[in-house]
Amino acid sequence: MSLTRRQVASAAIAAVPLAGRSRREPRTLYIAGDSTAAQKYADAAPETGWGTAIPFFLRKETRVANHAVNGRSSKSFVEEGRLDAILAEIRPGDFLVIQFAHNDEKSTDPARYTEPWTTYQRYLRLYIDGARARGARPVLATPVERRRFDAGGNALPTHGDYPAAMRALAEAERVALLDIEALSLAVWQRLGVEETKTYFNWTDTEQDNTHFNPPGAIAVARLVARELLRTRVLARHDVIRLHEDIPASWITWPPA
Repeated sequence: MSLTRRQVASAAIAAVPLAGRSRREPRTLYIAGDSTAAQKYADAAPETGWGTAIPFFLRKETRVANHAVNGRSSKSFVEEGRLDAILAEIRPGDFLVIQFAHNDEKSTDPARYTEPWTTYQRYLRLYIDGARARGARPVLATPVERRRFDAGGNALPTHGDYPAAMRALAEAERVALLDIEALSLAVWQRLGVEETKTYFNWTDTEQDNTHFNPPGAIAVARLVARELLRTRVLARHDVIRLHEDIPASWITWPPA
């Protein structure tokens, strides 16, 4: 029987494995974010969000609830009731990883645009306060970098003041910070202009410098897992395969 997109999303939110509170009461890692993290479907393959790959690096006794959705900003995610949906089910001991900026930057779209040092931080505080009020732990993740190089082959930052604004907020609110922006930029610099194409959604018909293919999603998920360990959000026994190759064939796309 073929499942609908809504049925697949509901099943993924309810049942994908992550980190354990105990054998009797597992914890869940929730993801609030945009298309760079979101679950993709067969009609979008090979495009892949890093949220699809993060379970490969976490114990199967734990769960991941990926609520990231294409095209959302920290503002529109809230205004559409998507944060409320997470807060309605998140429990004490769970985690909420928050990654936004790509669409917050769209200054011509008032439904999504936020200003880094004011409205962006204000909306992010809603996630932080909401998680804490329910006994869950908020975790901020700076936005993964796009693929952009100058004429000299130097990888360029593309998110303006948003990463700095998130870093400042994390410090002010004493929230764990996964600095995926800085780490991904360093990876793109190391790989270079040509090799980075093998991590992004470059096909015969598309040259996408924002979204990932399976190897790219796995690489970014590995960065996220390492940061979850470095910041002690997760313990060493919660994280697996950090130094192992993950086959791209492990990525699958449910029916649209």
